Amino acid sequence: MTGQEQIAIVKHVPFSVLKKRIKHHKGLPEVLPRLLFIRLRYKGMSVVKAADAVGVSGQTGYNWQERWNADSFEGLVPRYAGGHPSKLTDEQKAELLELLQEQDHWTTVEAQRLIQSHFGIDYSQDQVRRILKSFGMHYGKPYPRDHRRPGDAEKILKKKCRA
Repeated sequence: MTGQEQIAIVKHVPFSVLKKRIKHHKGLPEVLPRLLFIRLRYKGMSVVKAADAVGVSGQTGYNWQERWNADSFEGLVPRYAGGHPSKLTDEQKAELLELLQEQDHWTTVEAQRLIQSHFGIDYSQDQVRRILKSFGMHYGKPYPRDHRRPGDAEKILKKKCRA
């Protein structure tokens, strides 16, 4: 079957309408390469060559064409999945936020150990960073602390400045 397409492209709209949609595209940026792929398929290019021309794998090209054939323009809009559910429940996250507010400064490792000891859940440091960021916490470079500094350094400084 050399040179013969196994799955034909369904021409839902005329080529001129497709060109206008590409030229005046204002939707999701992920849709534009898909429209360009469909235009190449309208011109008679094979699925694999058209997919290669827009920088995706042949399998992705077949997936895009299948969705185009079934749903026209709507089929090219990405369908994002929700991702893996969190190991911590919403109640546990609220409890974690309360625990984190008991102390001013946390390192990622300290927060990771807190989650492990309190909830029994192992998270990577990267995931702990994402959780902390979702709480509105931000990374900050630690302020250097001199081990020789007296506990009442501010009071001593004020006394010396007055004298």
